[in-house]
Amino acid sequence: MFSNIQIPRVCTPALVAAAERLGIESGLAGIGKAFVEATQKVNGAYMKRPYYLHRDLFVDTARELLVILGRDEDPDFNVWFYTAQRDLMVDGIELREDCLATLAELRKRGFLLSVVSNIDHDFLDPMIVNFGIESYFDHFVSSETARSCKPDAGIFRTALERVDCSPGEAVFVGDSRVHDIHGASGVGMRSVLISEHGGVSHLDDEDFQVEPEHVIGSLSELLEIALLQSGGSS
Repeated sequence: MFSNIQIPRVCTPALVAAAERLGIESGLAGIGKAFVEATQKVNGAYMKRPYYLHRDLFVDTARELLVILGRDEDPDFNVWFYTAQRDLMVDGIELREDCLATLAELRKRGFLLSVVSNIDHDFLDPMIVNFGIESYFDHFVSSETARSCKPDAGIFRTALERVDCSPGEAVFVGDSRVHDIHGASGVGMRSVLISEHGGVSHLDDEDFQVEPEHVIGSLSELLEIALLQSGGSS
């Protein structure tokens, strides 16, 4: 549903501000590589956990960033950096251009719709309000609510319970082979990959071998897939 997030682009203002806060005269050039290294290290560790708060993920990334930069531990910086990135993501993520029209058509045809998001409430709740999408969905399932983070099976099972259907009756749509396609397939759901930049999101290993049932380039392509899934009727 949301545009794919490239970490440097989304976080650039926060990184520039962080460099200034830390007295790094070279600005983004002096902090960017360290941030990518910190992000990869912390994401790699957190991906092994079935559940975590993204607040903790962001704070630990800030802590690791200071370690890589050779700086002392600074809890105030860690919380500031988390808050800065959260605010940028909440205010900066945009809906795909065909999102609302596709949602409206799916609702018109009687499909149950649910958001299943790897995100905490302090991210997801304001995004829902900003986008004005409450009326399009039957349920919103956050990893914080499910106490499970994709690709862990728990969050997918929570979503299925909310809409009261079996895995084979559901279609899961996402842009991450690891989080979305691997996770949904693991519980028996059919999967659809939104292909961007070769079909691999910034969090995925390009060698990760999980094949979706369908690959699409725009959300509007879901309409035909949904009809096939329902046997050709709404």
